[in-house]
Parts: sequence; C-alpha cells; structure tokens
Amino acid sequence: MRDDPRLPSAPGFWRSPLRGPWFTSVLGLVLLAGITVLFVTGLLSYAAYNPDLAPVNDKTPDKGILGFYLFAWPTNPHWLYRLNQGVHVTLGITLIPVLLAKLWSVVPKLFALPPARSLAHALERISLLLLVGGALFEFVTGVLNVQLDYVFPGSFYPLHFYGAWVFFAAFAAHAALRTPAALRNLRGPRNDREPRPAAEPACGTDPLVSPRPGTPTVSRRGALGFVGGGALLLFATTAGQTTDGPLRRTALLAPHGGPDPGTGPNGFQINKTARYAGIRPSETSPHTWRLVVTGRTGTVRLTRTDLLRLPLHSAALPIACVEGWSTSDQWWRGVRLRDLAALVGHEDDPPDVFVESLQLRGAFRHAALRAGQVADPRSLLALYVNGEELSPDHGHPARVVVPAAPGVLNTKWVARLTFGDL
Repeated sequence: MRDDPRLPSAPGFWRSPLRGPWFTSVLGLVLLAGITVLFVTGLLSYAAYNPDLAPVNDKTPDKGILGFYLFAWPTNPHWLYRLNQGVHVTLGITLIPVLLAKLWSVVPKLFALPPARSLAHALERISLLLLVGGALFEFVTGVLNVQLDYVFPGSFYPLHFYGAWVFFAAFAAHAALRTPAALRNLRGPRNDREPRPAAEPACGTDPLVSPRPGTPTVSRRGALGFVGGGALLLFATTAGQTTDGPLRRTALLAPHGGPDPGTGPNGFQINKTARYAGIRPSETSPHTWRLVVTGRTGTVRLTRTDLLRLPLHSAALPIACVEGWSTSDQWWRGVRLRDLAALVGHEDDPPDVFVESLQLRGAFRHAALRAGQVADPRSLLALYVNGEELSPDHGHPARVVVPAAPGVLNTKWVARLTFGDL
C-alpha cells in the first residue's frame, strides 16, 4: 500500500522538484531565528501585564511554573511595550509565507510510513506533529486576534499563552534534532540548491526528494525569492501600525494602522469607543462625575474642578496595544498618580493602585499598577491630550496614562483609585 503512487504515503506521490534538504533547511533556519524572537517577545508582553500583581491583571491564573520568569515591568524606556508588541505582531505576520512554505516543503514526512523507524525517529515525528499543529494554532489565533479582536469562545490570553508553550516545546525539540542536519545541508553540494530535471533520477534516500520529480518551472532560489517577496509585502502592509511617518499609510492589514483617524488633538487611534464600553454621557457630566480616591488616611472625592486646582504635569507618551498597533507620542496633561496617592496618606511611599472604570462591559474594566509605575513622574491621571480636553472616546473626563504599559492598563473613564495592598 505504501508504494501505491496514488497514496500520499508513497514517495512518488509528491512530485515537486523544488522539495529537498537545502530548500527546507533555509526556511527552517529563518524560522528558527524568527520564532525564537516571537516567543521571547510574547513572554515579555505577558510580563508587561503584571499578572502576579493582582487577579484582575492575570488572564491565565492556572499558569503555575510557566510564570517562573515574571518580573515587575519597568517604565523605562517609555516606548518599551510599543517596540515589543510592534516586533511581535509585525514579525509574526511577516513570517506567515515562510511558515507556509516550510510546511509545504516537509508535507511528505507527515505521511511517511512506517510511523517510526527508531526511538529518535519517533521523537522527531511526534515533535513534528506538535510543531505543525502548534504553529497553525498560534499563527491563526494571533492573526484573528489582530484582525477581528477577541473572536474566540474563551479568552484569547490563556489560549495563546498555553498554546505558545506547547508549540515552543515542540519547536525546541525539533530544532535540537534537526538544526545540525540543516547546517550540514546548507554547506552541501551546490547542485542540491536547484531541482533535478525530470529525466534525472533522484539519488539518496531523503524523503523530501521525489524519486520521480516533475519538470521544474522555477528554481529553488526563485521559490525562495517568491516566499521572501510575500513576506516583504506583508511586512510593508503591517509595520506602519507601530511606526510614525509614511509607513503608517501602508498599514493596510492593521486594523488601527493607516492615517490617524479624524483631525485635531484627539485625532489618533482608539481601541474601544465610549459607546462600545457603555459609557453614558450623564455619568461623565461635570455635575455628576466624581473621582473617588482611597488610601491610608481614608477616602476623598474629587470633581474635575478639584483636580484642576492640583498641580498639573505633562508627559509625552504613546498608547500601545497587544494587537501590535500604537500611537505616536501624545502630549498628555493631568495630575500625577503619586500626587493623588499623597492626598490619602502616601506622601513618601506611593504604593500599588487598583484602578476602576465606569466601563460596564468588556475586558480590563479594572486594572492594577505597581508602586514603581505609580511613582514614575510621567504616570498621570490625564485630563487633557495635545492641549485639549479628552474626547469621550479617549476617556473623558479622566484616564490613566503610564509609560511603557500595555494600552489596556491605561484605563479610560476612571471612577476610582484605591492605593495600598491589592
């Protein structure tokens, strides 16, 4: 049965002359570097949410030892999260053609019989199956989250987080087994870099090489050029979501890419509108809105007028989202979080703070910030942006802005701040 050319388990079923060790090795080494960067930036993104700080920040409460590396996310440099997520999302989308070409190049191995010839071969086959399934799961869920924003039956965060660990474990095992051979293939004979003519029988026993190849219509170098061109096209239509200048206009695949929406001081990217969040104008009216601040010495209630009587400070900070998009630096003005902490008894030692929003539905209605974030002089309860009052969609009457923090931790429509142990 395995020799029946009509079955995918037969070596002669797969006739493309492009497949071969050199072609697969080039793609594999590109993915080795790219996926390692993706994994590291993904872990850093998770750390930026400060999941060990408070349950409201932790979207994967059962992570156990998988959270061994977590650390207090810094506030310097202020563009740190913007860079991290820009690299993570843009690189992930850019690698899609490389991943698809690599899967195509090794598809004969998925059907090869017998399933295992030795223990090492069995481990390689298992790692390959986990690798293929994990890669498709991670890339598909990542792209869906970027393009459609939370379309999963469960939360995106645990699905992508646990999937990443399973995928990378298989990836690391496969890389350990195959990287030495891939490096040897790159140093192999130059004639392995081009497909053999159909009339020339394949030599050797490599399962990627067809024993009866079809007529080549493109060279392997040409095929790599085609894959590279596709990757470059995806890069050009995605990278602008996290940069300033002309590239932003080419970010056609980024939901919040393209030119800044609208005009004026509030004319920059918005993740969720006031309408989506269920914010009613009556709740944000100066006659009804009050900021409740609680701490060591009790509770104070402040109107917007009260806040304007406090010392106001400014900071130029971006908003950067887990989906990879970000704004340029916007000029925010408001009251320092550490000054609000001082109002309730934390003059010298600003503690952690629990921030609550007027938002009625959706993720991150509440968020916690670390003491180091509160103490940073650029961390503000912002009342203005770019010289104008915040618009309703940007968090009027007040929003939190913290350097280097994920956008969802820059809570909009703030109603309460609780300083102290969380």
